[in-house]
Amino acid sequence: MAKHKDKDSKAKGFQIPIEDGTSEGAEAAAVADAPKSARAEAEGEVADAEFEAVGEPAVEAAEAEELDEGDIIAEAEAVVEEAAAADELEKARQEASDWQDRYLRLHAEWDTYRRRMTEQREEEKARATEKLMENLLPVLDDFERTVSYATQNGETGLLDGVKAVQTKLVDALVKGGLVVIDPAGEPYDALEAQAVATVPDDEAFDETVRDVYQKGYKMGKKVLRAAMVTITTGGPKRPKDEDAEA
Repeated sequence: MAKHKDKDSKAKGFQIPIEDGTSEGAEAAAVADAPKSARAEAEGEVADAEFEAVGEPAVEAAEAEELDEGDIIAEAEAVVEEAAAADELEKARQEASDWQDRYLRLHAEWDTYRRRMTEQREEEKARATEKLMENLLPVLDDFERTVSYATQNGETGLLDGVKAVQTKLVDALVKGGLVVIDPAGEPYDALEAQAVATVPDDEAFDETVRDVYQKGYKMGKKVLRAAMVTITTGGPKRPKDEDAEA
């Protein structure tokens, strides 16, 4: 039985499969038979891949170098601008300091000038007062003499002595700049006189000073005290030329 089986196997023949060798050969043959254009395309793809692998870092390095150079220039410009700004700031500070010093000097000079002017005015007032007192000293002496005379000799001649003292006192005050306001018979001036009553008078011009109850006084243009007067009413109007002269 076993011998029969061996004979059958010999008769049929036994074949060993060679699948691996056949596939590798087929691939080699396919590659060998591929068109030249396809091989060139494949080689180009390989070259591109090699360029991309090798060339991209070089390009990136060049771009990085250009970028670094631009950054350096920008940083240098920024430093220059900062230096210029610092110089301008320093100049502005120096100018502000100079103006402050000028202001302080001017303020000190103004204070000195104001103090000197105040002292000068005080000195002038003191001198004016001294001058007035000097002019009044003889008046005081006359008052003492008048009182002494009236005490020794009675009231005889007292009136004349008082009038003399009054005249001397007024003269002393006038020398000091005092102006007596005594507008009797003159047109009424409301700036220098105060009307306390009216008196009907057909013969005198209207608003003429009739009586002076109290004299007024002024120094320069300043009225120290207005005169107290009475004025006329009912008379003719004063001519305009006379008003203008008044």
